[in-house]
Order: sequence, then structure tokens, then C-alpha cells
Amino acid sequence: MNTTIVGGGFGGIKTALELAKDRKNDIVLISDKEDFQYYPTLYSSATGHSHVESWVPLGEIFANYPNVTVYIDTITSIDVVKKAVFGGSGTEYRYANVVFAIGTVTTYFNIPGLETYAYGIKSADEIQRLKHRLFTDIAEERTYDKNYVIIGAGPTGVELAAALGTYIRRLAKYYNVRERRPRIRLIEAAPRVLPRSSERVSRKVTQRLRGLGVTVQTGKKVEEATASELIVGGNVVESHTVIWTSGVMNNPFFAAHPKVFTLAPNGKVQVNEYLEARPNVYVIGDNAATRYSGLAQTALRDAKFVARNLQRKARGSARREYRPALPVQAVPVGANWAVVEWRKLRCYGWQGSLLRRAADLIGYLDVMPLVSSLVSWRAASVYENDYFTPSERVKRHR
Repeated sequence: MNTTIVGGGFGGIKTALELAKDRKNDIVLISDKEDFQYYPTLYSSATGHSHVESWVPLGEIFANYPNVTVYIDTITSIDVVKKAVFGGSGTEYRYANVVFAIGTVTTYFNIPGLETYAYGIKSADEIQRLKHRLFTDIAEERTYDKNYVIIGAGPTGVELAAALGTYIRRLAKYYNVRERRPRIRLIEAAPRVLPRSSERVSRKVTQRLRGLGVTVQTGKKVEEATASELIVGGNVVESHTVIWTSGVMNNPFFAAHPKVFTLAPNGKVQVNEYLEARPNVYVIGDNAATRYSGLAQTALRDAKFVARNLQRKARGSARREYRPALPVQAVPVGANWAVVEWRKLRCYGWQGSLLRRAADLIGYLDVMPLVSSLVSWRAASVYENDYFTPSERVKRHR
């Protein structure tokens, strides 16, 4: 069976690994990056922990799977009649089945100045740019910014807000900068932090953040950003370190092919009960208009579902229908503290932190070999003096 998978994130890699268990399958995986990015730990890599937590070469993941061929390319178009996708390199990739798992892109909601002046933590380059800003303030200017502002109080924003103060103080100690406690602000347009979680969890996390010295402002809309200021709800916040963790939108590839993909009102791709956008064209994970899409656990579940149905289809068996499942949410909020929520079950504090660490290990094992998983998982306890990019560091270790 010939399957082409577009995307090197959780969904794409897991689909390839599941299909690769049958050596009769021939799998092509196309990714625009050489490395798998474990995005649940990006906040940690952005605040001084080892890059090994968050980046693993694709070649390392598929080293023992000779029936998986990895291409580094960006898919720009699809021809469903010819059954082919086309890369920016000019390469044509034929398929019997194609699975799209290409993730989302950042959107700034047309807020003036944000795209120009805000920092991000969704890639190695964005993280390096943020770290250079912090290094400039502390090591060269010998001071802190007036405010370090994080926009978006979803899981990533909360995780970063809780960890950033500790990282800044560690840098200040290393460079012998005597300063007051850094001012960390977390701004959210919704009425509360973690708006997709229960109100009880939101209250607990807000209390925890304030205990860590984070100023939490909810129900506040960002209106404009400049090089030195942020306008929030008509008020000026002085800052040249504004970090955007909020908006994402579906990959524009799908909107660019309206004859192939039908989009839901939220911009995600409408799929049938087999996660097909049309026959033999599957869309999974963040890209699909399914319940709970946007979470790593959903992408992994989608991948296993599609791979097993493709195997059933190859055997001539009846396919099964997709049923979404509520994932467990585990959000770290500072050292040795996390909240874990699943339906009516909730766990806070160090117990939650242990469960989050266990969840990370399971997450690594879902897409990586055992040794690589253990190395990445243990890297959470490693700090780096890192003023060159993670991608450069990966090259040095190859």
C-alpha cells in the first residue's frame, strides 16, 4: 500500500509509524522541517532548558523503518485526479492515499504592530530571537524590561508566564545584575485564563500565577503594539518584550484549494466519518474540523485511527467510523506544580506535576524510539547557556 503523509508533527509521524509496522506498506513522509518539534515543551526550551526536549531529527525517528522515506519539502498543490501532490522543490509525489497533518500557522488578528514587534516561541528561530532580546537586556544593558508581556492565557501562555520569571532571575544572577523582581504580565481577551478548562481550574491556576508574581489581566483586548509600548484596553503598557502565544489559524494550503477541501466556519477542513475530505484524501489533527482538534493527543488518536482504517481497507475489511474522545489536559504552572483535568477529575500541585512528567514520557514514546524518548524526557532537568539557535546545535551534534 502506497501512502503519502504530509506533515512531520504528531499526526504525520504517528500515522507513518503505525503504517510502517507492516513492512508491505510503502510510506512517504513529506515535512518542511528536518526535525520533529515536540511543542508541549517549547515553553521550557524558551526558558533555558535543553533544546533536546523539543527537537529530534526525523532521520533518528525513522532510522529503523526502511519502508519510510522522508523528504524535506513544502507541498504547494494537489491534483486529486492525477493522485499527486506537488512540492515547492518541483517534485511530484504520487499517492494511493494521502494524509494531511500540516498544523496551524500564527495569526495576529490584524492587530497593528504585533506581527512586527511581538516575539513568539513556536519555532527554534522565534525562541532564539526572544532569548537574544533577554540577553541584550540583562547581559548588555544590565537591566530588565519595564514589563515582560505574554499575550494569550491558553496552556502555552500560562506555562511560559509561570516559567519566565525564574529564567530571567537566573540570567540576572549569572551576569551579576542586581535588579528588582521582573514584572511578568499575562493578558487574555477571554474572561479567564485557560478558557477551555473548567472555571475551578481557571481560578486555581490564576491563584498559582499570582503567587509566582505574575500579573494576570483577563477580559483585556490588545489594540496595538509599537517597539516600546503595547496598547491594552485603551491603556499603555511600556514594554519592548511582548510575546504572542494566542492566535492560530488553519494552514492556508487548504483555503488555497477550495475545489478539494471544504472549510468549516472556523477555517478547519470538513471531513467525513473516516476523516476524509474526499476519497483517499485524509485530514487529521489540527487541520480537521473535529471535536477536540488542536491538541497533541487528538492528533495522535486521529493518526492511529486513519492508519488502522487504511490497513482494514487494504485487507478488504469494513472501515470503522471516527469517534472523538476528550483528551486529558495537563498544564505545568511553574516548578513542581501542574494542573491535570479530565472530565470531573482534577489534580493540582506536585501530584499534577508528576502526572504531567509521565504524560510527556508517554508523548515521546508515541513518536520516538525508546532511547531517544528517554534522552529528551530527561533533558527537562538540563539548563543551557545558549546564544546560538537550537537548529545550529542539532547540526553540531550530528
